[in-house]
Amino acid sequence: MRNVFNFNAGPAMLPQAVLKKAQAELLDWNGMGMSVMEIGHRSAVFQELAQQTEADLRELMAIPANYQILFLAGGASTQFAMVPLNLLGERKQADYIDTGIWSKKAIAEAKRYGNINVAAEAKYRDQIAFIPKEDQWKMNAAAAYLHYTPNETISGLAFHWVPEVGEVPLVADMTSLILSCPIDVTRYGVIYAGTQKNLGQAGMNIVIIRKDLIKEPQPFTPTLYRYDIQAEHHSFYNTPPTYCWYLMGLVLEWMKQQGGVEAMYAINHRKANKIYAVIDHYAGFYVSRIDPDCRSLTNIMFYLHDEALTSVFLEGAKEVGLYHLSGHKVSGGIRASMYNAMPEEGADQLAAFMTEFARRYG
Repeated sequence: MRNVFNFNAGPAMLPQAVLKKAQAELLDWNGMGMSVMEIGHRSAVFQELAQQTEADLRELMAIPANYQILFLAGGASTQFAMVPLNLLGERKQADYIDTGIWSKKAIAEAKRYGNINVAAEAKYRDQIAFIPKEDQWKMNAAAAYLHYTPNETISGLAFHWVPEVGEVPLVADMTSLILSCPIDVTRYGVIYAGTQKNLGQAGMNIVIIRKDLIKEPQPFTPTLYRYDIQAEHHSFYNTPPTYCWYLMGLVLEWMKQQGGVEAMYAINHRKANKIYAVIDHYAGFYVSRIDPDCRSLTNIMFYLHDEALTSVFLEGAKEVGLYHLSGHKVSGGIRASMYNAMPEEGADQLAAFMTEFARRYG
């Protein structure tokens, strides 16, 4: 049992069973007398590990055979450039939905390579953020793709529906959402995600791309940023972050043992509801700036009505083993990030602390 609960948004809490197995295998992996970090990435034994990791991810997400999975170095922010470089094609136009900081970063990078239309952006009603419905979007019929961020980790604003974009490929940054709830992969052209939240440690990202979208990129695209090269070499064009790959394999194995995505979603839903219930019950004390229909499942963002109590809240939380609850530097407030590795007990303890804190200072 852990002594503390880590609510960090990423790098995030890892399953204790995964950490223990990684610790046990650190010096001797597969009985080879060597660490997995010391094994050649092109060796048969590491290739087997890579293939099993991909097979487990395909199984958990029901990824069809007509989708390629790329395991790439760096965080998901690398895809802010790789997506437009590889998908804009001759059209050189794309639609983006702006719902927060990460969407804005993706838009700013994409504008370096083409004509980017911001088809919609988050709106506010009485200082409460919400996502406008598609009938209010201004999409470009000539767009090569539409990009959106289903879950914004900083603000806690989230989609609970999948945009209907017709024949236009839908591209999603699912870094803070992947494997936390069921996803119909076939509705997307590209799904990408950093690994430091629900997939393992920081340093790697995955790209799930429909094979027909793997085409000739812009002529100035760096070799390592080409989807076609990475796909041709099965993500082994150069040395990948091998330990990240190994740890992802352990996380996926653990997820299967827990019952898969459906089981994790049921737990995540209960965890989130417990915290939102406290926020709503003490609405005069805790302040949510997100419309209830757009609240994040994994990143619960709120403020104290008396902001002077924020530091008191954070220090008090630490005293009872609840760590990394401060909001992002650009947003302030309180943020509880609860990905798959956060046990339900962590949500229970946070809800109990919030209740007692509100009674004491409200």
